[in-house]
Amino acid sequence: MSTFLFDSIVFGPVWSRRLGESLGVNLLPTRRKTCNFNCIYCECGLTPGLVSDAGFPPRSAVAACLRQKLQEIRDERGYIDCITFAGNGEPTLHPEFPGIMSDTLQLRDELYPGCRIAVLSNATMTGDKAIFDALMKADLAVLKLDSAIETTIRRINCPLGSYDFHLIRENLLRFRGKLIIQSLFFEGMLNGMPVSNITDEEIKAWLAILKEIRPESVMVYSIARDTAVSGLQSVDNQILERIAQQVRQLGINAQVNA
Repeated sequence: MSTFLFDSIVFGPVWSRRLGESLGVNLLPTRRKTCNFNCIYCECGLTPGLVSDAGFPPRSAVAACLRQKLQEIRDERGYIDCITFAGNGEPTLHPEFPGIMSDTLQLRDELYPGCRIAVLSNATMTGDKAIFDALMKADLAVLKLDSAIETTIRRINCPLGSYDFHLIRENLLRFRGKLIIQSLFFEGMLNGMPVSNITDEEIKAWLAILKEIRPESVMVYSIARDTAVSGLQSVDNQILERIAQQVRQLGINAQVNA
């Protein structure tokens, strides 16, 4: 069981198998995972309950920390591919996320033009207009879709509070292709029962949704770190590549991140 948490607002740069040399931004409390998903494979561990309003770093603190770090990297002639909103849960839950996105765009343009801005999100907040608009401003809106079958989503992503996959689908369609889908594939046992999102039924439903959404690209990957619950296994590159090839056959770019 994993309980890895980021202990600062800005971390890295670190090498990301999906985004290259990435400077991370954690908009969430440093002492607890804060998410409206409770994914069984999450490296941050299990979600300790519904989201509270406590512990989010102020917008001004995020901007100050990011400015300082970008100046340090620039002065040291360092290199980054991306500024990435990730961290201890779901970044779009921060109550000032839209404003923080605006600050980050300004800082990027001032201090590190050419660097991309990415958001790793579970897509649950995309029905909020301000958050949707903020995600549209990102260079890379990387949105989670581990399954297109709601019963599977409820078993592996374990949404907290209300969740309606049909609404998520409609919100993903609103991006009109300006998004990247990230999908983690695995298998194993959960509470004594098999769990997997690589069956023929799962892949067929997932591909059908991708055909509708038409994302810019799809990131296909598997478990690489400790998971929140035991009994889960990564799938090998051969399986991931076979899944990615089916995406490419739809005319959508797909990359395997081992």
